[in-house]
Amino acid sequence: METVGGLLREWRHSRRLSQLDLALAADVSPRYVSLVETGRSRPSADMVLRLAAQLEVPLRHRNRLLVAAGFAPRYRERPLDEPDMSAVRDAVVRVLRAHEPYPALVVDRRWNIMMVNAPVEHFLTDVDPELLRAPVNMVRLGLDPRGLASRIINLADVRSFFRARLSREAARSGDPVVGALYDEFFADQEPDGPPPRLESEVTIPMIFRFREGELRLFSTLTTFGTPQDITLEEISIESYYPADTESAALLHTLANTRPTPRVRSFSGPT
Repeated sequence: METVGGLLREWRHSRRLSQLDLALAADVSPRYVSLVETGRSRPSADMVLRLAAQLEVPLRHRNRLLVAAGFAPRYRERPLDEPDMSAVRDAVVRVLRAHEPYPALVVDRRWNIMMVNAPVEHFLTDVDPELLRAPVNMVRLGLDPRGLASRIINLADVRSFFRARLSREAARSGDPVVGALYDEFFADQEPDGPPPRLESEVTIPMIFRFREGELRLFSTLTTFGTPQDITLEEISIESYYPADTESAALLHTLANTRPTPRVRSFSGPT
């Protein structure tokens, strides 16, 4: 049976913090942190959330901490297709449409694609249908030879990019599915090169081969600020931009010559 103290200790270790570090950040004594972790003191719900906030524990796991401490979960999880999430879904659709003719997509915490705008469809035309069965995973789609890997000219750079991001996300979220996804592609393989520095990742282009020419893209990541809903915290919008004028022109050409639907939904978060 898991305890709130044991879970907090695991998160503290994963964040590489001492009890003193956590105590100073949460404005409590190191002795109190020790008492909580060893089960000799039962924290209030507010204290559980205060410690979790300093440890940057994801909302899903904050609920788990609360339950382990004997309290009700605090954060809701609602699929985007629920009626009371319509305003959020409409906002996401507007963001995707506004980004056209450049590609953008929505992914969940496990890198499963939830929604794409029209330009993304240009990249899926030659993908093995097996990779497009729900849930469609962005990492598999990008790195599997049956997906986009055969079209990516600088695949070694892209693999290094995914390796670094997956490694960080597995450590941040503690999600075993993300860890398994990392192992699927990288556990038994030597690195393709040094991992990109965090501050320079946005400048690493993805270079795709199309019949019409080469397409160079870089990406940005958009998340919801200070969300109080698990679904909102765990989704992000990956937006891709042309890295040069030739790529911008090619994206406009593709939009004019290959008409596609505006926004398509895949599976919801898992």
